[in-house]
Amino acid sequence: MKKIAVFTGARSEYGLLYQLIKHLHVNEDVSLQLIVGGMHLTPEFGYTVTEIEKDGFPIAEKIDFLLSSGSAVGTAKSMGLALIAASDCLERLRPDLLVILGDRTESLAIAQAAMVTRIPIAHIHGGEITEGAIDEAIRHSLTKMSHLHFTSTEEYRKRVIQLGEQPDRVFNVGAPGIDNIVKLKLLSWDELQQSLPFSLSPKYIVMTYHPVTLLADDGVNDLKNLLDVIEEHSEYDVVITYPNADSSSHRVIELLKAFHEKNVTRVKVAQSLGQVRYLSVLKYCQAVVGNSSSGIIEAPSFGIPTINIGARQKGRVCSDSVLHSDGSPDSLRQCFSQITNPSFQKKCRTLENPYGQGTASERIAEVLLSTPFDKILSKTFYDI
Repeated sequence: MKKIAVFTGARSEYGLLYQLIKHLHVNEDVSLQLIVGGMHLTPEFGYTVTEIEKDGFPIAEKIDFLLSSGSAVGTAKSMGLALIAASDCLERLRPDLLVILGDRTESLAIAQAAMVTRIPIAHIHGGEITEGAIDEAIRHSLTKMSHLHFTSTEEYRKRVIQLGEQPDRVFNVGAPGIDNIVKLKLLSWDELQQSLPFSLSPKYIVMTYHPVTLLADDGVNDLKNLLDVIEEHSEYDVVITYPNADSSSHRVIELLKAFHEKNVTRVKVAQSLGQVRYLSVLKYCQAVVGNSSSGIIEAPSFGIPTINIGARQKGRVCSDSVLHSDGSPDSLRQCFSQITNPSFQKKCRTLENPYGQGTASERIAEVLLSTPFDKILSKTFYDI
């Protein structure tokens, strides 16, 4: 039996890992070791560990390391605490392989602990580019620490190989986030209305805005411009979900709270909606706005437009349903005008999502089950 550890430190990441965790949990040849930490354990971000528990997955260990400062120094210190906590955790669990996803600071910390203790790593969503955030450097660093790679497009697969990884260890499987859209039973409009802690009109947009960690102002000026332009469009209700726990996330949250208080009848703010409710909210919305990867990866599967703002996601493969704004008021107004264009809306409904058709998790599980983990720890740099 293979002991496979899966780490999750944020609500968004858990949603993407959900189907893979489910595959591993029910497989008789796998002993799943689910490691939960970071944002999941903080009331400030919704204490989302309860969502994992409700899903019925056994949690092997909870590791608490996230400081509440919201500063870059606080993030760095949290990484140090995560490294210490992960080292102790992995020593107790001794998994045959660790699965990590994406590009978050806590994933880098746990990968460092696994690397030093000779535990092979499987990395999901490598090879992608996000030029406006420190995620870019973290993601490529994780690639070099990992031994199996699961990318979401062929372009990203080629980039992982370009980083020196052996081609037979790099698999283009598509984005796991699409799996939930295909496999989960999403809520009807009436069910969604009943499940939400607020009322919602049929004409609404969904907004998620994360700090832009390579900019001096963390993207706060772009956010202020976005909120000003949204205020001009009173025809829309707005559902806002919290940012990740990046440095300056507190500044973003304060602006969002103030915007909500100023527009309390039409602006709704949620720390976490949970996977089914979030995807159901996407399903019925008019557009997604902000700088979250969800607007680029998941939203096109619903045939809805996205306004992607600023540099945080710069470089990602995008559907033609994604409009790009530099964050200036004029650019934002042009994009809002475009999402109301009937011909553009029709075009969005017919486009194919470049991130796959919803089979990523089962393909990842197949590779993990068929790969002998004791033979992948040593790596040879692949020269192109």
